[in-house]
Amino acid sequence: MRSKKQYDLVKIKKLSKFDDDLNGRLKNEKFARRHILTLKRMELAHEIMLARKNANLTQKEFAQKLCTSQSFVARAENGNQNLTVDILIKMADVLASKQKHPVRFEIIGSVLR
Repeated sequence: MRSKKQYDLVKIKKLSKFDDDLNGRLKNEKFARRHILTLKRMELAHEIMLARKNANLTQKEFAQKLCTSQSFVARAENGNQNLTVDILIKMADVLASKQKHPVRFEIIGSVLR
């Protein structure tokens, strides 16, 4: 019979909390810029995925209409694909034609310099 694993509560209590760690790292201007860029990339990826789903398209169907691969769409929806303005316009056009109303992807600049 296996014995239950014992956790060292003293060590666990010493671990930093995620929010505390992140707040400390955000004081570094370079890290803060990269963090905001990543958040914006993820927001855009989420917008693309929601718009595709609202248009009742699978990733494969969306990819075919964009003349690209399903893996490209998957990477775009995961925030792991660099997207050009041209492909964003093409995505919006495909989704707008499917939904019968304009599709808008919004990118807002940050206050960091």
